[in-house]
Amino acid sequence: MTAPVVHVARLLKWGRILARHGALTGIERDPSTPAAIRRLVRLARVGARVPKVPRYADAFQAIGPAAIKLGQTLATRPDLVGEDAAHDLMRLQDDLPPVPYATIHAALQASFGRDPAALFARIDETPVGAASIAQVHRAVTTDGRDVAIKVLRPHVEEEFARAIDTYQWAAAQLEALSPEARRLRPRLTVENFRRWTLRELNFRREAASASELAESMTAEPDFVVPAVDWQRSTAKVLTIAWIDGIKLADRPALVAAGFDMPRLARTLIQAFLRQAIAEGFFHADLHQGNLFALPGDKIAAIDFGIMGRIDRRARVWLAEILYGLITGNYKRVAEIHFEAGYVPSHHNVSEFATALRAVGEPMRGLAVKDMSIGTMLDSLFSITRDFDMVTQPHLLLLQKTMVMVEGVATSLDPDINLWDAAAPFVREWIRTELGPEAALADRLIADVKTLAGLPELVRRIEARYPAPGGEPPAPPLADIEIVRIGGGWRYAAVAVLTAAASVVATLLALR
Repeated sequence: MTAPVVHVARLLKWGRILARHGALTGIERDPSTPAAIRRLVRLARVGARVPKVPRYADAFQAIGPAAIKLGQTLATRPDLVGEDAAHDLMRLQDDLPPVPYATIHAALQASFGRDPAALFARIDETPVGAASIAQVHRAVTTDGRDVAIKVLRPHVEEEFARAIDTYQWAAAQLEALSPEARRLRPRLTVENFRRWTLRELNFRREAASASELAESMTAEPDFVVPAVDWQRSTAKVLTIAWIDGIKLADRPALVAAGFDMPRLARTLIQAFLRQAIAEGFFHADLHQGNLFALPGDKIAAIDFGIMGRIDRRARVWLAEILYGLITGNYKRVAEIHFEAGYVPSHHNVSEFATALRAVGEPMRGLAVKDMSIGTMLDSLFSITRDFDMVTQPHLLLLQKTMVMVEGVATSLDPDINLWDAAAPFVREWIRTELGPEAALADRLIADVKTLAGLPELVRRIEARYPAPGGEPPAPPLADIEIVRIGGGWRYAAVAVLTAAASVVATLLALR
């Protein structure tokens, strides 16, 4: 177990970097920040030229690869870090200096257990992309196919393990400070980050995600997922078909090539809705750099390291919520939140419906270019605080992806109305999933599952309440002890934690 003093030392180093980029300004100016923490923040910026506008993304890039990934995670949590910080963190695109090709060649040979020349006729030594976890090279297989090779950076696993260890320790200290911090669940945010990172560090998992997404998107032929070359992929190397298209970030090139921009925007929205609502498995990193336009106004996606999954019950609620907002049925939207347990039962449904109306009505009927997404999100997060809503990480990831998709769609077609584009798909899905036939099928399936589970239920009851003379029940598992420190050191650790990656703007959210 890592000693607390090691965590504090790491956080002090990261805090100093954040101070130089102005990322601690909000904490220092916040009147609710404890005086001891404010003094430590001032100490961290001594001698630094602090910019007037905080540069959160630049600070995380300066800290290193693990911080970049954490910053991308925190960009999904404007409720935790504040809207301004989340918006700035969206700039993190993993653009890092590349590893020399000799190192990459050695990594390929170690991963495949043989000379890469046995698998590839040619590998371009200059990478097409270098990120915090891996870098990508274009290549041609021995059978003549153009492919992209994604290679894990050497020693990146050890670096991430050290950083995540400190993030988890820091988040635990933060949650001990206040009920508001516990409601925002920073420990769960770090745990989700850990799980996403572990998936990203295993390229077989990413290959499996790409394969699963390709199968689920057969109903959307205009959304393309490149095929995985399983014979040339390992846990540390991913080989997929090369995408020969134009990045959606390059609007002038798209226009010059004659692409139908509104059609591309609608295709993206429809594809995302099918993933999130119909399939419950969605690409959670749909920024412009991961999307390409192909001939025939098709869209191709790459980079399947971050994927989201939502169970069917949550998808039904989500579809009803979206449709309720589209149609202005705020009472039903409020009821769904109470049924799902998102809002504690001691609150009033009608009051919650009125709060939702205050957010939704100003947005209805407007094109995206006329909406203030920042204002809407700020209002929604105010609602979560006012109604004691506990953070739902899977919905936050979905929300982040929706905002991302909205931004890309707007760049393609500034006049698109997301409500109008989404309504037909959501309406049809609700009709097929919530109609009488679907309800009857769900009831039959639930009853069969209940009957099938009865034998196991009886065995558990017998194990918990044995007959006289039988074996006593096993004792409950002990809780995992959380390292805690007291006095001024605790405040110092939390202050630096806030200054360092995982809680930079959690205290901003407490302003």
